Amino acid sequence: MAFNRRLNQSRFRAAFDNSPELAHALLCLSPMRRWASTAALVYLAASVALAAWLVPAGRERPPAPFAPARAKVAWPLEAGAGDAIRTEAIRKARVWAPPPPPSSADLSVNPPDPSGTLSQPIVRCRYLDSAATGTTAKFDCVLPDGEVVKVKYGHTGEIHAEIAATRLLTALGFGADHMYLIPRVRCYGCVRTPFYMNWVLDKVHARELVARSVPEDTYTDFEWAAVERHFEGLTIEAGTHKGWAWFELDPIDPSLGANRAERDALRLTAILLAHWDNKAANQRLVCLAPAPSGRQPCPRPFALINDLGATFGPNKLELDHWKAAPIWADRARCTVSMRQFPYSGSTFSDTVISEEGRSLIANELAALSERQVTSLFSGAHFWEFLGGEKAKTERAWAVVFLDKVRQIADGGPCPL
Repeated sequence: MAFNRRLNQSRFRAAFDNSPELAHALLCLSPMRRWASTAALVYLAASVALAAWLVPAGRERPPAPFAPARAKVAWPLEAGAGDAIRTEAIRKARVWAPPPPPSSADLSVNPPDPSGTLSQPIVRCRYLDSAATGTTAKFDCVLPDGEVVKVKYGHTGEIHAEIAATRLLTALGFGADHMYLIPRVRCYGCVRTPFYMNWVLDKVHARELVARSVPEDTYTDFEWAAVERHFEGLTIEAGTHKGWAWFELDPIDPSLGANRAERDALRLTAILLAHWDNKAANQRLVCLAPAPSGRQPCPRPFALINDLGATFGPNKLELDHWKAAPIWADRARCTVSMRQFPYSGSTFSDTVISEEGRSLIANELAALSERQVTSLFSGAHFWEFLGGEKAKTERAWAVVFLDKVRQIADGGPCPL
Protein backbone atom coordinates (compact mmCIF):
# COMPACT_ATOMS: atom_id res chain seq x y z
CA MET A 1 0.00 0.00 0.00
CA ALA A 2 2.86 2.38 0.80
CA PHE A 3 4.43 1.56 -2.57
CA ASN A 4 1.13 2.33 -4.36
CA ARG A 5 0.84 5.72 -2.57
CA ARG A 6 4.38 6.64 -3.58
CA LEU A 7 3.61 5.58 -7.16
CA ASN A 8 0.43 7.68 -7.28
CA GLN A 9 2.26 10.69 -5.87
CA SER A 10 4.96 10.28 -8.51
CA ARG A 11 2.33 10.20 -11.24
CA PHE A 12 0.68 13.38 -9.90
CA ARG A 13 4.02 15.16 -9.80
CA ALA A 14 4.73 14.07 -13.36
CA ALA A 15 1.31 15.30 -14.45
CA PHE A 16 1.88 18.64 -12.74
CA ASP A 17 5.26 19.01 -14.46
CA ASN A 18 3.97 18.09 -17.93
CA SER A 19 0.66 20.08 -17.77
CA PRO A 20 0.60 23.32 -15.72
CA GLU A 21 -3.07 23.87 -16.68
CA LEU A 22 -4.04 20.52 -15.20
CA ALA A 23 -2.06 21.28 -12.08
CA HIS A 24 -3.87 24.62 -11.61
CA ALA A 25 -7.27 22.97 -12.11
CA LEU A 26 -6.52 20.28 -9.53
CA LEU A 27 -5.29 22.83 -7.01
CA CYS A 28 -8.44 24.94 -7.45
CA LEU A 29 -10.83 22.00 -7.26
CA SER A 30 -10.88 21.70 -3.47
CA PRO A 31 -11.53 25.43 -2.72
CA MET A 32 -14.22 25.48 -5.41
CA ARG A 33 -15.92 22.52 -3.81
CA ARG A 34 -15.79 24.21 -0.42
CA TRP A 35 -17.19 27.42 -1.92
CA ALA A 36 -19.99 25.53 -3.67
CA SER A 37 -20.88 23.64 -0.49
CA THR A 38 -20.89 26.85 1.55
CA ALA A 39 -23.06 28.61 -1.04
CA ALA A 40 -25.50 25.70 -1.06
CA LEU A 41 -25.76 25.76 2.74
CA VAL A 42 -26.28 29.52 2.79
CA TYR A 43 -28.98 29.21 0.11
CA LEU A 44 -30.69 26.41 2.02
CA ALA A 45 -30.61 28.34 5.30
CA ALA A 46 -31.92 31.49 3.59
CA SER A 47 -34.70 29.50 1.93
CA VAL A 48 -35.76 27.95 5.25
CA ALA A 49 -35.68 31.36 6.96
CA LEU A 50 -37.65 32.97 4.13
CA ALA A 51 -40.22 30.17 4.21
CA ALA A 52 -40.65 30.61 7.98
CA TRP A 53 -40.97 34.35 7.40
CA LEU A 54 -43.60 33.96 4.71
CA VAL A 55 -45.75 31.08 5.95
CA PRO A 56 -48.80 32.29 7.94
CA ALA A 57 -49.11 31.03 11.48
CA GLY A 58 -52.49 29.26 11.25
CA ARG A 59 -55.28 28.05 9.03
CA GLU A 60 -58.98 28.75 9.47
CA ARG A 61 -61.82 29.72 7.17
CA PRO A 62 -63.22 33.16 8.05
CA PRO A 63 -66.55 32.95 9.89
CA ALA A 64 -68.18 34.99 7.10
CA PRO A 65 -67.05 36.33 3.72
CA PHE A 66 -65.40 39.74 3.73
CA ALA A 67 -67.07 42.51 1.76
CA PRO A 68 -64.99 44.18 -0.96
CA ALA A 69 -62.66 46.89 0.29
CA ARG A 70 -64.26 50.31 0.24
CA ALA A 71 -62.44 52.75 -2.00
CA LYS A 72 -60.88 55.80 -0.38
CA VAL A 73 -62.85 58.91 -1.31
CA ALA A 74 -61.16 62.31 -1.47
CA TRP A 75 -62.76 65.72 -1.81
CA PRO A 76 -63.18 66.31 -5.57
CA LEU A 77 -61.02 69.11 -6.92
CA GLU A 78 -61.50 70.87 -10.22
CA ALA A 79 -58.82 69.97 -12.74
CA GLY A 80 -56.14 72.65 -12.91
CA ALA A 81 -57.46 74.46 -9.84
CA GLY A 82 -56.39 72.02 -7.12
CA ASP A 83 -53.70 74.22 -5.56
CA ALA A 84 -56.01 77.23 -5.43
CA ILE A 85 -58.82 75.21 -3.86
CA ARG A 86 -56.45 73.74 -1.28
CA THR A 87 -55.07 77.19 -0.42
CA GLU A 88 -58.60 78.50 0.04
CA ALA A 89 -59.48 75.50 2.24
CA ILE A 90 -56.52 76.19 4.52
CA ARG A 91 -57.54 79.85 4.74
CA LYS A 92 -60.93 78.74 6.10
CA ALA A 93 -59.80 75.72 8.15
CA ARG A 94 -60.82 75.06 11.72
CA VAL A 95 -58.44 73.28 14.12
CA TRP A 96 -60.53 73.04 17.29
CA ALA A 97 -64.13 72.57 18.39
CA PRO A 98 -65.42 72.90 21.96
CA PRO A 99 -65.32 69.36 23.41
CA PRO A 100 -67.42 67.84 26.17
CA PRO A 101 -65.92 68.76 29.55
CA PRO A 102 -62.44 67.15 29.63
CA SER A 103 -63.13 66.13 33.23
CA SER A 104 -65.66 63.61 31.89
CA ALA A 105 -63.25 61.95 29.43
CA ASP A 106 -62.15 58.37 30.07
CA LEU A 107 -58.60 58.37 28.73
CA SER A 108 -58.00 54.73 29.62
CA VAL A 109 -60.28 53.14 27.01
CA ASN A 110 -60.58 52.90 23.25
CA PRO A 111 -62.71 55.42 21.34
CA PRO A 112 -66.38 54.60 20.70
CA ASP A 113 -66.90 51.73 18.26
CA PRO A 114 -70.37 52.14 16.71
CA SER A 115 -70.16 49.00 14.57
CA GLY A 116 -68.78 46.87 17.40
CA THR A 117 -66.25 45.34 15.00
CA LEU A 118 -63.23 46.51 16.96
CA SER A 119 -64.70 45.48 20.30
CA GLN A 120 -64.59 41.72 19.68
CA PRO A 121 -62.17 39.44 21.57
CA ILE A 122 -60.50 38.74 18.23
CA VAL A 123 -60.71 41.42 15.54
CA ARG A 124 -60.78 39.70 12.14
CA CYS A 125 -59.74 41.33 8.89
CA ARG A 126 -58.48 40.44 5.41
CA TYR A 127 -55.05 41.56 4.29
CA LEU A 128 -55.00 44.32 1.67
CA ASP A 129 -51.76 44.34 -0.27
CA SER A 130 -49.84 47.62 -0.56
CA ALA A 131 -46.26 48.81 -0.67
CA ALA A 132 -44.39 49.29 2.61
CA THR A 133 -43.94 52.96 3.54
CA GLY A 134 -42.33 54.66 6.50
CA THR A 135 -40.39 52.84 9.20
CA THR A 136 -43.08 51.41 11.48
CA ALA A 137 -44.43 47.90 10.85
CA LYS A 138 -47.98 48.28 9.52
CA PHE A 139 -50.39 47.10 6.86
CA ASP A 140 -53.88 47.83 5.55
CA CYS A 141 -56.64 45.39 6.41
CA VAL A 142 -60.30 45.01 5.36
CA LEU A 143 -62.91 44.52 8.09
CA PRO A 144 -65.91 42.24 7.41
CA ASP A 145 -68.07 45.17 6.23
CA GLY A 146 -65.44 46.40 3.77
CA GLU A 147 -64.02 49.19 5.93
CA VAL A 148 -60.26 49.57 5.42
CA VAL A 149 -58.18 50.19 8.54
CA LYS A 150 -54.47 50.40 9.22
CA VAL A 151 -52.89 47.90 11.62
CA LYS A 152 -49.63 48.73 13.40
CA TYR A 153 -47.84 45.85 15.10
CA GLY A 154 -44.62 44.79 16.77
CA HIS A 155 -42.61 45.98 19.75
CA THR A 156 -42.50 49.69 19.03
CA GLY A 157 -43.12 52.73 21.18
CA GLU A 158 -45.01 54.34 18.32
CA ILE A 159 -48.10 52.25 19.07
CA HIS A 160 -48.31 53.39 22.70
CA ALA A 161 -47.36 56.99 21.95
CA GLU A 162 -50.02 57.34 19.29
CA ILE A 163 -52.71 55.73 21.43
CA ALA A 164 -52.08 58.23 24.25
CA ALA A 165 -51.62 61.30 22.02
CA THR A 166 -54.80 60.76 19.99
CA ARG A 167 -56.90 60.22 23.12
CA LEU A 168 -55.54 63.41 24.66
CA LEU A 169 -56.10 65.53 21.52
CA THR A 170 -59.67 64.25 21.19
CA ALA A 171 -60.44 65.07 24.84
CA LEU A 172 -59.07 68.61 24.35
CA GLY A 173 -61.20 69.32 21.27
CA PHE A 174 -58.63 68.85 18.49
CA GLY A 175 -58.90 66.46 15.58
CA ALA A 176 -57.14 63.08 15.66
CA ASP A 177 -57.52 59.67 14.10
CA HIS A 178 -59.32 57.04 16.15
CA MET A 179 -56.72 54.63 17.53
CA TYR A 180 -57.74 51.33 19.12
CA LEU A 181 -55.42 49.13 21.17
CA ILE A 182 -56.54 45.59 20.27
CA PRO A 183 -55.49 42.46 22.23
CA ARG A 184 -55.53 40.29 19.09
CA VAL A 185 -55.94 41.05 15.40
CA ARG A 186 -56.39 38.01 13.15
CA CYS A 187 -55.36 38.86 9.62
CA TYR A 188 -56.42 36.42 6.89
CA GLY A 189 -54.00 36.21 4.00
CA CYS A 190 -51.23 37.73 6.13
CA VAL A 191 -47.71 36.36 6.28
CA ARG A 192 -45.94 36.58 9.62
CA THR A 193 -44.26 39.91 8.94
CA PRO A 194 -46.13 41.64 6.10
CA PHE A 195 -44.41 45.02 6.40
CA TYR A 196 -40.84 43.73 6.22
CA MET A 197 -41.74 41.13 3.62
CA ASN A 198 -43.18 43.84 1.38
CA TRP A 199 -40.15 46.03 1.90
CA VAL A 200 -37.84 43.23 0.73
CA LEU A 201 -40.05 41.88 -2.06
CA ASP A 202 -40.59 45.33 -3.54
CA LYS A 203 -36.83 45.49 -4.08
CA VAL A 204 -37.04 42.44 -6.37
CA HIS A 205 -40.47 43.31 -7.83
CA ALA A 206 -42.07 40.18 -6.38
CA ARG A 207 -44.50 41.57 -3.80
CA GLU A 208 -47.73 41.18 -5.79
CA LEU A 209 -46.79 37.67 -6.92
CA VAL A 210 -46.14 36.48 -3.36
CA ALA A 211 -49.27 38.22 -2.01
CA ARG A 212 -51.46 36.38 -4.53
CA SER A 213 -49.92 33.04 -3.54
CA VAL A 214 -50.94 33.25 0.14
CA PRO A 215 -54.16 31.24 0.67
CA GLU A 216 -57.08 33.30 1.98
CA ASP A 217 -57.91 30.72 4.66
CA THR A 218 -54.52 31.14 6.33
CA TYR A 219 -53.97 33.77 8.99
CA THR A 220 -51.48 35.39 11.32
CA ASP A 221 -52.38 36.80 14.73
CA PHE A 222 -50.91 40.09 15.95
CA GLU A 223 -51.13 40.71 19.69
CA TRP A 224 -51.64 44.16 21.18
CA ALA A 225 -51.76 45.87 17.83
CA ALA A 226 -53.05 49.36 17.12
CA VAL A 227 -55.90 49.71 14.66
CA GLU A 228 -56.35 53.12 13.06
CA ARG A 229 -59.63 54.54 11.79
CA HIS A 230 -59.33 57.86 10.03
CA PHE A 231 -60.82 61.01 11.47
CA GLU A 232 -64.09 61.95 9.84
CA GLY A 233 -64.09 63.88 6.57
CA LEU A 234 -62.76 63.62 3.03
CA THR A 235 -59.07 64.30 2.49
CA ILE A 236 -58.17 67.43 0.53
CA GLU A 237 -55.01 66.89 -1.53
CA ALA A 238 -53.78 68.76 -4.56
CA GLY A 239 -51.14 66.96 -6.59
CA THR A 240 -48.01 66.57 -4.49
CA HIS A 241 -49.42 68.77 -1.70
CA LYS A 242 -50.36 66.20 0.94
CA GLY A 243 -51.25 67.44 4.41
CA TRP A 244 -50.19 70.84 5.68
CA ALA A 245 -47.13 72.46 7.20
CA TRP A 246 -47.34 74.31 10.50
CA PHE A 247 -46.37 77.63 8.97
CA GLU A 248 -49.51 77.33 6.80
CA LEU A 249 -51.65 77.99 9.87
CA ASP A 250 -50.60 81.65 9.86
CA PRO A 251 -52.72 82.75 6.85
CA ILE A 252 -55.97 81.31 8.26
CA ASP A 253 -58.64 84.01 8.24
CA PRO A 254 -60.12 84.12 11.78
CA SER A 255 -63.42 85.40 10.42
CA LEU A 256 -63.76 82.19 8.35
CA GLY A 257 -61.71 79.58 10.21
CA ALA A 258 -59.63 79.08 13.35
CA ASN A 259 -58.87 82.19 15.36
CA ARG A 260 -55.45 83.03 16.81
CA ALA A 261 -56.26 81.50 20.21
CA GLU A 262 -57.27 78.13 18.71
CA ARG A 263 -54.18 77.94 16.51
CA ASP A 264 -51.90 78.84 19.40
CA ALA A 265 -53.60 76.28 21.63
CA LEU A 266 -52.85 73.61 19.02
CA ARG A 267 -49.23 74.77 18.81
CA LEU A 268 -48.80 74.55 22.59
CA THR A 269 -50.30 71.05 22.59
CA ALA A 270 -47.85 69.98 19.88
CA ILE A 271 -45.01 71.33 22.06
CA LEU A 272 -46.36 69.46 25.09
CA LEU A 273 -46.43 66.20 23.10
CA ALA A 274 -43.04 66.87 21.45
CA HIS A 275 -44.55 66.40 17.99
CA TRP A 276 -41.24 67.06 16.26
CA ASP A 277 -41.87 64.79 13.23
CA ASN A 278 -44.21 67.40 11.78
CA LYS A 279 -43.53 67.27 8.05
CA ALA A 280 -46.62 68.14 6.02
CA ALA A 281 -47.54 64.49 5.39
CA ASN A 282 -47.98 63.97 9.15
CA GLN A 283 -50.83 66.49 9.27
CA ARG A 284 -54.03 66.16 7.24
CA LEU A 285 -56.52 68.59 5.74
CA VAL A 286 -60.08 67.27 5.42
CA CYS A 287 -63.53 68.50 4.52
CA LEU A 288 -66.24 67.70 7.07
CA ALA A 289 -69.07 68.32 4.61
CA PRO A 290 -70.73 65.38 2.78
CA ALA A 291 -69.27 64.50 -0.60
CA PRO A 292 -70.78 66.80 -3.24
CA SER A 293 -72.28 65.66 -6.53
CA GLY A 294 -69.88 67.91 -8.44
CA ARG A 295 -66.61 69.74 -7.93
CA GLN A 296 -66.82 72.69 -5.58
CA PRO A 297 -64.84 74.37 -2.78
CA CYS A 298 -65.02 72.71 0.63
CA PRO A 299 -67.43 74.58 2.94
CA ARG A 300 -66.07 73.04 6.19
CA PRO A 301 -62.31 72.41 6.07
CA PHE A 302 -60.57 71.08 9.16
CA ALA A 303 -56.84 70.66 9.89
CA LEU A 304 -55.55 67.94 12.22
CA ILE A 305 -52.41 66.03 13.19
CA ASN A 306 -52.65 62.53 11.74
CA ASP A 307 -49.33 60.87 12.69
CA LEU A 308 -48.40 61.12 16.36
CA GLY A 309 -46.17 58.07 16.68
CA ALA A 310 -42.97 60.03 17.38
CA THR A 311 -44.37 61.89 20.40
CA PHE A 312 -43.43 61.68 24.10
CA GLY A 313 -39.75 61.57 23.23
CA PRO A 314 -38.43 62.78 20.89
CA ASN A 315 -37.60 59.15 20.13
CA LYS A 316 -40.95 57.54 20.85
CA LEU A 317 -41.36 57.19 24.62
CA GLU A 318 -38.21 58.58 26.22
CA LEU A 319 -39.20 59.91 29.62
CA ASP A 320 -35.93 61.65 30.48
CA HIS A 321 -35.72 63.46 27.13
CA TRP A 322 -39.41 64.38 27.21
CA LYS A 323 -39.00 65.73 30.74
CA ALA A 324 -35.99 67.80 29.71
CA ALA A 325 -37.78 69.44 26.77
CA PRO A 326 -39.21 72.76 28.03
CA ILE A 327 -42.57 74.16 26.99
CA TRP A 328 -41.24 77.68 26.52
CA ALA A 329 -38.15 78.87 24.70
CA ASP A 330 -38.73 82.26 26.36
CA ARG A 331 -41.48 82.38 29.00
CA ALA A 332 -41.41 86.15 29.37
CA ARG A 333 -42.19 86.62 25.68
CA CYS A 334 -44.23 83.37 25.44
CA THR A 335 -42.10 82.06 22.59
CA VAL A 336 -42.17 78.35 21.71
CA SER A 337 -39.64 76.49 19.58
CA MET A 338 -38.86 72.97 18.37
CA ARG A 339 -35.27 73.71 17.42
CA GLN A 340 -34.05 71.35 20.15
CA PHE A 341 -35.68 68.39 18.40
CA PRO A 342 -34.58 66.45 15.29
CA TYR A 343 -34.79 68.44 12.03
CA SER A 344 -34.59 71.66 14.09
CA GLY A 345 -38.35 72.03 14.21
CA SER A 346 -39.09 70.92 10.63
CA THR A 347 -42.20 72.88 9.54
CA PHE A 348 -42.83 74.28 13.04
CA SER A 349 -41.36 77.78 13.12
CA ASP A 350 -40.56 79.66 16.33
CA THR A 351 -43.81 81.31 17.38
CA VAL A 352 -45.01 83.84 19.95
CA ILE A 353 -48.10 82.44 21.68
CA SER A 354 -51.01 84.75 22.41
CA GLU A 355 -52.48 85.04 25.90
CA GLU A 356 -55.84 83.85 24.54
CA GLY A 357 -54.21 80.72 23.15
CA ARG A 358 -52.31 80.01 26.35
CA SER A 359 -55.45 80.49 28.46
CA LEU A 360 -57.55 78.29 26.19
CA ILE A 361 -55.30 75.23 26.40
CA ALA A 362 -54.37 75.88 30.04
CA ASN A 363 -58.04 75.76 31.03
CA GLU A 364 -58.68 72.57 29.05
CA LEU A 365 -55.65 70.83 30.55
CA ALA A 366 -56.45 72.03 34.07
CA ALA A 367 -59.79 70.23 33.85
CA LEU A 368 -57.98 66.87 33.71
CA SER A 369 -57.47 65.25 37.10
CA GLU A 370 -54.32 63.47 38.17
CA ARG A 371 -56.28 60.19 38.03
CA GLN A 372 -57.24 60.85 34.41
CA VAL A 373 -53.68 61.69 33.45
CA THR A 374 -52.39 58.51 35.07
CA SER A 375 -55.07 56.50 33.28
CA LEU A 376 -53.92 58.01 29.97
CA PHE A 377 -50.56 56.23 30.30
CA SER A 378 -52.10 53.15 31.88
CA GLY A 379 -54.61 52.69 29.07
CA ALA A 380 -51.89 53.13 26.45
CA HIS A 381 -49.81 50.38 28.14
CA PHE A 382 -46.65 52.48 28.52
CA TRP A 383 -45.42 50.13 31.22
CA GLU A 384 -45.74 47.11 28.92
CA PHE A 385 -43.42 48.61 26.32
CA LEU A 386 -40.94 50.13 28.76
CA GLY A 387 -40.89 47.35 31.33
CA GLY A 388 -40.65 47.91 35.05
CA GLU A 389 -43.34 48.19 37.67
CA LYS A 390 -46.70 49.20 36.20
CA ALA A 391 -47.81 51.71 38.86
CA LYS A 392 -44.35 53.27 39.13
CA THR A 393 -44.06 53.74 35.36
CA GLU A 394 -47.51 55.32 35.06
CA ARG A 395 -46.85 57.62 37.98
CA ALA A 396 -43.53 58.80 36.55
CA TRP A 397 -45.10 59.77 33.22
CA ALA A 398 -48.07 61.45 34.94
CA VAL A 399 -45.72 63.58 37.08
CA VAL A 400 -43.90 64.89 34.00
CA PHE A 401 -47.17 65.55 32.18
CA LEU A 402 -48.57 67.55 35.08
CA ASP A 403 -45.32 69.52 35.35
CA LYS A 404 -45.68 70.52 31.68
CA VAL A 405 -49.24 71.61 32.35
CA ARG A 406 -47.94 73.79 35.19
CA GLN A 407 -45.36 75.32 32.85
CA ILE A 408 -48.20 76.38 30.56
CA ALA A 409 -50.45 77.65 33.35
CA ASP A 410 -47.92 79.42 35.58
CA GLY A 411 -45.91 82.58 35.04
CA GLY A 412 -48.57 85.17 34.41
CA PRO A 413 -50.22 86.30 31.18
CA CYS A 414 -48.47 86.44 27.81
CA PRO A 415 -47.66 89.90 26.39
CA LEU A 416 -49.83 89.49 23.29
